[in-house]
Amino acid sequence: MNEIDPKLLEILVCPVTKSPLRYDRNAQELISEQAKLAYPIRDGIPVMLAEEARELEA
Repeated sequence: MNEIDPKLLEILVCPVTKSPLRYDRNAQELISEQAKLAYPIRDGIPVMLAEEARELEA
């Protein structure tokens, strides 16, 4: 499983809300609690496109 660089995590924000993201290691996703979106991480690279994100359950 690929790890994401902690320095990268510090600077990445949700492209929709500009809020901080939480890294879900097991699902390999970056979670935006505010936008209720999960951005996938593919081959160690975060895909920060709203249209690629998965909507989170309420």
